Amino acid sequence: EYASEELRGDREVVMVAVRNSGHALEYVSKELRADKDVVMAAVASGNLPYNLLQLISKDLRADKEVVLAAVKDTGHALQYASKELRGDKDVVMAAVKSFGHALFDASKKLQGDKDVVLTAIKNDGGAINHASDELKKELSNNREVVLSAVTSSGDALMDFDDAFRSDKEVVMAAVANDESYDSGLFLSIDKKLQADKEVILAAVKNN
Repeated sequence: EYASEELRGDREVVMVAVRNSGHALEYVSKELRADKDVVMAAVASGNLPYNLLQLISKDLRADKEVVLAAVKDTGHALQYASKELRGDKDVVMAAVKSFGHALFDASKKLQGDKDVVLTAIKNDGGAINHASDELKKELSNNREVVLSAVTSSGDALMDFDDAFRSDKEVVMAAVANDESYDSGLFLSIDKKLQADKEVILAAVKNN
C-alpha cells in the first residue's frame, strides 16, 4: 500500500506481497494485475477481497482457471466474472457452494438449473429468491427443499409456501437456525406453534 510506484511494478516484490495476502493485488501496477501468475498467487493466498476479479484485467476475468479458483474462495467474486463464465455451470456451482446468493449473478439459464439452485439453497436458503420464477414455484412447495433451506438460513422460511409455517419440524429447524436476530420469523409462524414449548425452547437456545 505504501510502496513506491516502481516497487508496485516490481514482479518479484509483488509476488511476495500477493502470496502473503490477495488484498495486496489492489495496490500493484495495472500491468501486473494482468499477469496470470501474479493473480493466481493472490488467489492461492486464501485471503481475497470480494472484488478481486474487478481488480484484474478483462482477459483474466474471462479465464476459467482464474475465475474458478477465485469463486471457490469467495462466491461474491462471480459478479465480476465475464458474461460467458457467469453462464458456465462449473464456475457457478463453485460460486454458490461458497456463497448461495451468488446465484443472483449467474446467467438466466443457470438460475433455472435445478442442480445449481439446490446447491445455492443448501448454502443459504434465501438464494431461492434468485431462482427463475418457474423453478422457484416448483421448489417452494417441496418439503425436502424447504428443510434444507431453513437449516442453512432459518429466516428463509418466509420465502416458501405459507403452509410450512405450521409444519412443526420445518419451524423447529427454522427457529434453531435463524440469524436475523429479530422477532419477524417467530411472529410469522402458526399461532399454535408460537405457544409450543419445544418451538419456544429451540428459539430461545438460538437467540
